[in-house]
Amino acid sequence: MMLVDGDAGSTSDWDDRWNHIKKFLERSGPFMHPDFEPSTEALSGFRNIHVVDMDNIDVSNLNRQFLFRAKDVGRPKADVAADFINSRVPGCFCPSFYLYLEFHIIVCGLDSIVARRWMNGMLLSLLVYEDGVLDPSSIIPLIDGGTEGFKGNARVILPGMTACIDCTLELYPPQINFPMCTIASMPRLPEHCIEYVRILQWPKEMPFGDDMALDGDDPEHIQWVYQKSLERAAEFSITGVTYRLTQGVVKRIIPAVASTNAAIAAACATEVFKIASSAYLPLNNYMVFNDVDGLYTYTFEAERKENCSACSQVPSDLHFSPSSKLQEVLDYLTESTSLQMKSPAITTTMDGKNKTLYLQSVASIEQRTRPNLTKTLNELGLADGQELAVADVTTPQTVLFKLCFTS
Repeated sequence: MMLVDGDAGSTSDWDDRWNHIKKFLERSGPFMHPDFEPSTEALSGFRNIHVVDMDNIDVSNLNRQFLFRAKDVGRPKADVAADFINSRVPGCFCPSFYLYLEFHIIVCGLDSIVARRWMNGMLLSLLVYEDGVLDPSSIIPLIDGGTEGFKGNARVILPGMTACIDCTLELYPPQINFPMCTIASMPRLPEHCIEYVRILQWPKEMPFGDDMALDGDDPEHIQWVYQKSLERAAEFSITGVTYRLTQGVVKRIIPAVASTNAAIAAACATEVFKIASSAYLPLNNYMVFNDVDGLYTYTFEAERKENCSACSQVPSDLHFSPSSKLQEVLDYLTESTSLQMKSPAITTTMDGKNKTLYLQSVASIEQRTRPNLTKTLNELGLADGQELAVADVTTPQTVLFKLCFTS
């Protein structure tokens, strides 16, 4: 993730380095922003770029980008990226961080929907409303890019104004999960064999000790899963199990192609340039890229959902019968394509006191609140119109819902 802070000045390490940018900033054109005035005083480059990443470099990262080398394996990604930028662009100040600060623009190149939703929620939590009216100065634009193989997308999000990540959750493909009956009884694909070892054999045999969880970054762990998967595949005459596929299944690796990454990175960088300089109108607001067969791009305006649980500022309605069990509410929060929560914790207020209905992340509380899942909403003392507060790893904010009883 890259976060841009402050303005920039002109710094050059060779003559005419910024001539190509001057063409955009010092003359008008048909796509110019209506409020932009061409000038030699315009922005000519970024000097203050902050890199935030919590991960370390793995060997599998080397084939899909241009910053990391074999010697960098094991180092923090943020440190290596910042070092490269500082050495590549003289005069550039690019520190690395493991925290989030207040910036002018945020660029996301994250590898999961959960991480995207968390950042989306963080920026929404920073918005300031006065008498219900959004203060434009509190908006931090989010430029998001993502790839999967030869497909990719780039989008511009103005939190509180345009469609946010949660407004368009239906656009993201669901994670592939294989039915347990297929994995255990009728495997047909090499992935089925690997999942069998990962889900069933590892916890049963515990090859590296009782307390050792399967680590997708540990070569010894992957090698063990690989060998057991080969044995499983041989039993059912299945071919195609490889070490690389094994690691990909265990780590849920999304296939990446360097050329696709470069194209999406260029699209994101262009949008940052347009927003920072105000020279051109930004993307409105979603661009898809596909070079599986030829080259295809398409731009459309993703629409903001009025009842979005993340950015609508009003509690979303939950329609259930009073005889519905709390388990049904939990299932809806996790399985709904518009919510896709991971481990929701449900609380409410009764008689002026906060009451936890169910919380999964803390073992002692989960055990104490588990019986509530089999109780009806009526038995739990919930009433029509009552608000439920739901916390989840997909957002730093608590999401409010309103119970709407159906007959």
